[in-house]
Amino acid sequence: MLLVVGLGNPGREHEGQRHNVGFVVTGELRRSWGLPEYRSKFTALLTKGDAAGGRPVALLEPQTYMNLSGDAVQPAAAFLNVEPADIVVVHDELDLPWGDVRIKVGGGHAGHNGLRSIIQRLGSPDFARVRIGIGKPPATFGGDTAAWVLSRFDPVERADLPAVVARAADAVGRILADGVATAMNAANTKT
Repeated sequence: MLLVVGLGNPGREHEGQRHNVGFVVTGELRRSWGLPEYRSKFTALLTKGDAAGGRPVALLEPQTYMNLSGDAVQPAAAFLNVEPADIVVVHDELDLPWGDVRIKVGGGHAGHNGLRSIIQRLGSPDFARVRIGIGKPPATFGGDTAAWVLSRFDPVERADLPAVVARAADAVGRILADGVATAMNAANTKT
C-alpha cells in the first residue's frame, strides 16, 4: 500500500492558502481515483481503496495543523503497516518557483515544519516528497515567510492552480504506477 499525505492546515480559514496546496492535490487524487469520502481517524482525514491500476492506496490529510503533521502520519503509517519508503508527502516548497513540481526522496526538512514533524515522528527522512513550488515572497510582499505561506494565491496563481495540481497529481500517479525513480526522472527533467 502507498500512503499519500497531503499537507495543509485544517479549517475553512486556511482554504486557498499556499501552505494548503498538499490538501488540494490529495482532494484531486481522491476524486480522480474514485475513493470514498474521507473519514476522521488518527487526528486526520483518511480514505483508502484502489487507485488507477488497482494498487491499494490511502490518502491522509492531517488535521493537526502543519507543525504537528507527524502526530497524524506516524499512527496512520503504523496502522496501515507502511514503511517510510511507501509514503509520499505532497507539500508546498518555498525553494521552487511558483508552479514547479519536483519529486525527491529523503533529505532534510529545509525549514518546512510539516516535514520536520513527520521526520521526527517516523524517525526517518526516507520518504518521497512531491514538492510544489510556491516561490519565495517577492520584495513587495509586506510580511515575513510565515505570512507568505499563509497568504492566499493571487489571481494569476489561482488561474494556474488547476494545471499545477494536475502535474502534482500526475507525479503521485507515476510514483504509484512506475516507482519513485522513474517518476522522479520524468517529473524533474526540464522539457
